[in-house]
Amino acid sequence: MTAGNRGFYRNALRAHRFLLWAALLLLFGYLLVFLTYAANLIQFPFDYDQGEGFELVDTLLFSQGRWPWQDVETYPFYSSNYPPLFHLLAVPFAWLFGPSYAYGRALGTLATLIAAGAIAFAVRRDGGPGLLAPVSGLAFIASNTIYHIGPLNRQHMSMVMFETLAIVALANLECTGDTRKRRRTFWLGMLLILAAGYTKQLALATALAAIAFLFIRRPRRGLQLAVGLALSGGGIFLLLTLATDGQWWLQTISANVNRYDPQQALGLLQQWFGLHGFLVVPALLFLLYELYLGRLSIYSVWLVAALAVGLFSGKWGAGDSYFSTAIAATCLLAGVGCTRLLANSSGQRTLRSALALLLIPLLYLGYARAVLHLPTRTAPFASFAATLNVRPNALNGLYDSARSPEGDFPPGYADIGHLTTDKDIRAGEELVALVRAAEGPVLSEDASFALLAGKDVVTNPTQLLNLANNGLYRGDALLQMLRDRAFGLIILRAGFFPGAILQAIGENYEPDQVISMNGFDYRLYRPRPENTP
Repeated sequence: MTAGNRGFYRNALRAHRFLLWAALLLLFGYLLVFLTYAANLIQFPFDYDQGEGFELVDTLLFSQGRWPWQDVETYPFYSSNYPPLFHLLAVPFAWLFGPSYAYGRALGTLATLIAAGAIAFAVRRDGGPGLLAPVSGLAFIASNTIYHIGPLNRQHMSMVMFETLAIVALANLECTGDTRKRRRTFWLGMLLILAAGYTKQLALATALAAIAFLFIRRPRRGLQLAVGLALSGGGIFLLLTLATDGQWWLQTISANVNRYDPQQALGLLQQWFGLHGFLVVPALLFLLYELYLGRLSIYSVWLVAALAVGLFSGKWGAGDSYFSTAIAATCLLAGVGCTRLLANSSGQRTLRSALALLLIPLLYLGYARAVLHLPTRTAPFASFAATLNVRPNALNGLYDSARSPEGDFPPGYADIGHLTTDKDIRAGEELVALVRAAEGPVLSEDASFALLAGKDVVTNPTQLLNLANNGLYRGDALLQMLRDRAFGLIILRAGFFPGAILQAIGENYEPDQVISMNGFDYRLYRPRPENTP
């Protein structure tokens, strides 16, 4: 090696350290943004994302010893389409604090942080030098998609947490010669996969990835995992089906066979790659390296399975959250791939190794720029936004590069990312007061108003639409209540009820007023006078 090359390598090493520190600091900034967003949501007492309230209703029903999978043909026409584990984890908090979004959002935030920690741990365990492990974990939190859904009272991030922990545990299965430790690791991995599946159904892909990987390495282990998951998961499934008179099967399986829009899936795939491409490319290159020149890891198999889940985002009701598992797998595999590249280059002091030193931090710096998002009107972020000439493209002053100013989702469905304000809280309190004052039951697309007013939460509109789209819902009793004008007030946000329900509302109720909260217009309807046609 010439003196010039040695000098270039030393400079590249210095630049590598400097740039990696810069990437770490930028990604740590996104952690602060995430925690600011989470703290803002935890104190917000009303629905933020459409559906959060019904997750809370599920938790409250479990806390009362009742199933959330109910017959939607009888009052209050309520049912859920999700597995139970996330809601069961929140039950002790429901006993202590009653109906509140705070603990569900805190659980979502904690799940996001644990998943990021598991990614960093896996990269470190693989030999990730210095800052590469924390950079990999922070890259997960920096994702716009994870920022969107992490702090919500939704079960998706808990599923991703269990999936990530399971894969990281099973990756260590062959790394120990201790038979007892291998056995414990195997059962831990299986338990975590089972937990992920009973948090949300999409975890089936991670289960299949783990089974396939173990079957490739050790067919007996793979078969044991498949049989263990089939017996335990199938047993729980059968018990729930019997205990709910078939409602578990109807509400969580049959109702979820929704129509598929390839254009929606393609658009979300392009969005995922556009935001995460700086890490997706090295992750996929490392996957190809393992496939053709190395030894296939469970992380690579997991990424393939997670991308398959992402393609299901074309379903009605799906969104960018379907790529959450793929984001976790991408951050992990890219981190491990960069670790291996550095390990193979260390000690060589060649031009190629010097270029590798420069490339890796530049990838993470490029990623940090691609996922740019921060509040633009909240201190201390406002000064950074002004310096960077970042302007809000979402309501209430948040710049979020994952979505266009017009939004990628139907109006009223999701406008996630901006911070709530005191004005939003006052509007929510006004809606609660109107619900409390209304005579008789109230039909609302958001559950929080009825919950806080001490009234029945009547139905779950998106679940009714799921069932109706699959020909599994008649709605006779609810339609009759609408014709009888039995509801003292109806509140619509996005109009996600089945068409027949919306038609009955239009025929028997008239617009009263519109209250804006959290960027959405809540349209209030009162019963038409008796003689009005």
